[in-house]
Amino acid sequence: MKGNYKFLLLALLIAFASCSFTSKTFNDPDKDKLLIQLITYVLDQGHFDPQELNDDFSENVFGDFLDQLDPFKRYFYASDIKEFEVYKDKIDDQLKAYDVTFFNITHQRLLQRIEESRKVYTEILEKPFDFSKDEVYSSDYEKLEYVKNKRELKERWRQQLKFSTIANYDDSVAKRSLNIEGNELPESAFSATNETSKSEDKKSLKEIEEEARTETKQSLDDLYDFINDRQRKDWFAVYINAIVEEFDPHTFYFAPEDKDRFDVAMSGNFEGIGARLQKKRDAIMINEIISGGPAWRANELEVGDQILKVRQEDEDEGVSIVGMRLDDAIKFIKGPKGTVVTLTLKKVDGTTQDISIKRDIVELEETYAKSSIVEKDDKKFGVINLPKFYINFKDYDKRNAASDIKQEIIRLKEEGMQGLVLDLRNNGGGSLQTVVDIVGLFIEEGPVVQVKTTGEPKEVLSDKDKSIIWDGPLVVMVNELSASASEILAAAMQDYKRAIVIGSKQTYGKGTVQNVLDLNRMVRNNSNGDMGALKFTTQKFYRINGGSTQLEGVKSDVVVPDRYSYIDIGEKDQENPLPWDKIDSVGYDVWSNYFDYETTISKSKARMANNEQLKLIDANAQWLKKISDREIYSLNYAEYKKEMSLNEEEAKRFEKLSQYKTDLTFNSLPYELKLMAKDSILMEKRNRWHVSLAKDVYIEEALNVLNDLKMTYAIKAKVANVKN
Repeated sequence: MKGNYKFLLLALLIAFASCSFTSKTFNDPDKDKLLIQLITYVLDQGHFDPQELNDDFSENVFGDFLDQLDPFKRYFYASDIKEFEVYKDKIDDQLKAYDVTFFNITHQRLLQRIEESRKVYTEILEKPFDFSKDEVYSSDYEKLEYVKNKRELKERWRQQLKFSTIANYDDSVAKRSLNIEGNELPESAFSATNETSKSEDKKSLKEIEEEARTETKQSLDDLYDFINDRQRKDWFAVYINAIVEEFDPHTFYFAPEDKDRFDVAMSGNFEGIGARLQKKRDAIMINEIISGGPAWRANELEVGDQILKVRQEDEDEGVSIVGMRLDDAIKFIKGPKGTVVTLTLKKVDGTTQDISIKRDIVELEETYAKSSIVEKDDKKFGVINLPKFYINFKDYDKRNAASDIKQEIIRLKEEGMQGLVLDLRNNGGGSLQTVVDIVGLFIEEGPVVQVKTTGEPKEVLSDKDKSIIWDGPLVVMVNELSASASEILAAAMQDYKRAIVIGSKQTYGKGTVQNVLDLNRMVRNNSNGDMGALKFTTQKFYRINGGSTQLEGVKSDVVVPDRYSYIDIGEKDQENPLPWDKIDSVGYDVWSNYFDYETTISKSKARMANNEQLKLIDANAQWLKKISDREIYSLNYAEYKKEMSLNEEEAKRFEKLSQYKTDLTFNSLPYELKLMAKDSILMEKRNRWHVSLAKDVYIEEALNVLNDLKMTYAIKAKVANVKN
């Protein structure tokens, strides 16, 4: 794979060198034009599925760029949009001519409207909100029309500000545990006995409302101060990404500063909270918790949580990041090791919560494979958790996912393992070579995955090692967050009928691979400074049966509900994903064994249909979907509070989910027990993992499946011997 990419890069460099353009062709103020030339050329020549720059492409860029500039539709007027629409079908022509007129006009107008809006929100927040008035607020910004005049603009701001303030207002009331009726706080609401305390604590609703407005204004002031610090190049990077993201959701331009951050993150040496974020409309959401990182250790952050505010340890108030660009929001969240950041979250269940996390260096150890042994019905089973497919690209013989998995299997076999669970839940992928080698641990030899590279014939990656490390019962566990390399492994095991795949209806559905190109390598005589880098899609994966894992992912043999079952979280829910397709299959032999997969799968489905815990999980997932889809909110505080109370009350019926516990006991292997005797931190990590396994209904079912497979093997083997 690496060789193919090097060939592609060399071809791009040679072809581009033959062009007459160099950095000196343009003056420094026209660096933007050179950047457009570079990016459009690379994507046209190197992207797996290059887009035609036509009127349809132009209209898509037009809409997406304006959505990113003004997601709440509270800056631009309808007249502005009408003026911009002259360029709606001309952006493609401008790109071909390296013309930045559309960007220049929208950028200048945006700065003007932002400055005007500061006066608007300041004026609105000088007056109290009437929370007894019956009115509602819609958060479906896509359906909003652009305002026609200043009066409509002011009304839009008023509603949005009132919605922000009512949340602050409710927080203040909740902190004082007050039951509000009428216009003043009742005397009975206060438990203080001395008059001084009463005087300090007792506040009228008017004062609480004023504090809430002040908090809203402070958040906006902070946001606008940050906006004012942004330079033209920062806004231009937004425009470039509106262009490149039309190709697919994983193609992205890194401005020089962002490129530096990316390089640091790729090296594995970075300081922060250890979570990957994703922008969805105006919301910054948690997309992945990095194993071993500070957020993982704090154990309070969840995938799907939205970050509303970020507060540093030396600040009294947090900065609202709602509506902020993802890269800008990250600047507030990251920070030096040892510092504390407080995040105000809108949890997956709709509640609001503050959590504090001490930033640290993300611990690579917890990205490594780990194993545990468990007894069930007088049989010993092994569980191996693999958080990612890691590798040392400079020296494959050093520690990597495949060699670690092999070693863990050998150790588990020494303990008498009779069945193995390979847990790939939340595994976002990694090295393709390690996938091939891991599959080879379970099959004699054969193809593992097919890969198509831009401009190249397909390549089949195969396991050529005839040795098998484990030929017993095998279950592969996945969920909606199992992506890329995880999907290749699960697909291969499924196609060979080597394992039963248990998990979500389908995995993430990322069947593509990206490479990062330093754009400075494309320019001769560069006098314009750092041009940044471009991450773009160059390859696509296909199963050995010919089907792509793109969009459709891997469909589990045994589908189990989880809390993300109904939430839009996969590749199919992203903007502009590449399509699913199919190529010719490659010859392979299905695994020959005595395991009865059909009977085992039927038993598992029957068990799960009667499992009360899984029924409750499914009900919880449907409720979370309902919460996340909600768009209409009351701005009448009595109604708002009633809705929040109902929400909290309904959430209580799902509290027993966390109380579930199996009768299983998980233990570390002897070699790790010796390490734990000298390392209390490792002991704490493993104890925590074992406790979570003992409460995991999915692991429980995976072990049931292993037990059934073991039983069917004995039955089928006996029948076969009788026939012979």
